[in-house]
Amino acid sequence: MRGVNPDSQRVTHDRTPVPRPRRAQDATAVPPHATAVLRRLAVPAGVLTAVAGAFAYVGAVDPDQPGHYPVCPLLRYTGIYCPGCGGLRGAHAFVHGDFVAALHDNALAAVGYPVLAVAWTVWVLRAARGRPPRLVLTTAHLWGLGALVLVFTVVRNLPFGGWLHP
Repeated sequence: MRGVNPDSQRVTHDRTPVPRPRRAQDATAVPPHATAVLRRLAVPAGVLTAVAGAFAYVGAVDPDQPGHYPVCPLLRYTGIYCPGCGGLRGAHAFVHGDFVAALHDNALAAVGYPVLAVAWTVWVLRAARGRPPRLVLTTAHLWGLGALVLVFTVVRNLPFGGWLHP
């Protein structure tokens, strides 16, 4: 069919555009650009929902009350604090706005929460703009992160690192 563009307008034989008649459903339809943005934001929104749900549960159920959470097996059998020991108590304190207690319970986690929040925000902004999420961690970054966790674990188990005990 010569002269017909089904996507936007009909064109007469003299090439004069004639507006396409509007349907009732076109007035409430979401523009294609908006649906693409919503689709790109679905995964970050799902991650936010899962993390918010976990923090809400830990905020509602006090880890200091026995019977709600399992005990760290490394601490139970060896007496050594792992890098995650005190993480639930720290998250509980963080949710309730007691940042000093959160730092005392697990300093690594308490510092990590805002860092992860910034990384999530960058992810959302990149997804909204249609850019792929990029987290470029070189081998040096990974070794540095591993060394940080190792030093934190060793120092919190030494006598002078008692201030890092949960």
